[in-house]
Amino acid sequence: MRWLGAVLLLALFAAAPVQARAAADDAPRILMMLRLAPAHFRAGSGYGGGYGEDQSAAARRRIAAAVARRNGLRLAGNWPMPIIGIDCFILTVPRGRAPAEAAAQVARDPAVEWSEPIETFEAQGDPTPNDPLYPAQPAAHAWHLAMLHRTATGRRARIAVIDSQVDARHPDLAGQVAVERNFVDGAGAAAERHGTGIAGVIAARPDNGVGIVGIAPGARLLALRACAEQGAGAGAATLCDSLSLARAVSFAVEQRADVINLSLAGPPSRLLETLLRIGVARGATVVAAYDPKLPGGGFPASMPGVIAVAESAVGQAGGPYAAPGRDIPTTQPGGRWYLASGSSYAAAEVSGLIALIREEHVPGRRPALVSARPGGGEIDACASVVGKAKCAGLRR
Repeated sequence: MRWLGAVLLLALFAAAPVQARAAADDAPRILMMLRLAPAHFRAGSGYGGGYGEDQSAAARRRIAAAVARRNGLRLAGNWPMPIIGIDCFILTVPRGRAPAEAAAQVARDPAVEWSEPIETFEAQGDPTPNDPLYPAQPAAHAWHLAMLHRTATGRRARIAVIDSQVDARHPDLAGQVAVERNFVDGAGAAAERHGTGIAGVIAARPDNGVGIVGIAPGARLLALRACAEQGAGAGAATLCDSLSLARAVSFAVEQRADVINLSLAGPPSRLLETLLRIGVARGATVVAAYDPKLPGGGFPASMPGVIAVAESAVGQAGGPYAAPGRDIPTTQPGGRWYLASGSSYAAAEVSGLIALIREEHVPGRRPALVSARPGGGEIDACASVVGKAKCAGLRR
């Protein structure tokens, strides 16, 4: 599998919450968290959690600037995250100084809740152009998809695709995207391969005479761009950073997404973990791609409560779930289709499957996967959706 990735950097400080900067400026930066006043958060507050009448905003900026000066850093921006009660400030680290060391020093300041470096995350997929109407969807056969769709299609499920730019005008995705947001400023607005491919695997339209059928065609997508692609063609790198991901996750949680798909992997991030824990506590299912080269499969796959998915079975106790992940036909920008491989696409299939389970199961009950071994291995999709006894009858 070809690993995709690079670093997205952040914008200069402005009065409003900043956007992420395109990757031209490679100065190292860290994140510093200051606690928001409890009264700041209001139910239903919009994207970005704007300060509004919060009179402590200016005071927090002054505190942040003072902490930066005390530690030899420069204040570069901020992004409030009221859903977890913090204001995230971005600090520039002088060249030659390790960001991890700077973050550890800042974290010891009594005014700071915590601090962490901005980490890099990589999309876990390897797209290979091929026949755009290739009919053999592995999940269609392995998971008896047509049979499952007679029972459930993922109706009413809202699935957050946190990835690169989705082509919402693709003929297999037209009408399937309920919300679009861009959390990466300065990277252009063109549709991108990885995000479009993930969206197609999950929710491509059925019975429209072209392309493929998504695992959950009745679901609606929140296309949340937190990653961007560098270059063009099959070798284009898909890149994200922990701040753009955190902003997208925060939005998904505030919007009450039923499923949050993260087809990527990277190092641990306390900020991301805090946001994801809030999402899980509110009933969302988080699905992440498993990277066998990283400890525990990488983050967020290694996080408790997250469904980790690999493209093939990993023979170990407590290993990830396995779903079809090789030669997956899916959507490509510009109204085309292509073949893709990797745990990115296996994770997308499981996100769609979770939507089917949610539709068929008792409301409020957390979806559960039936697999070869507890908590991992090959997934029995039919048994997961309708139960082993009923599934045996359907297969006759």
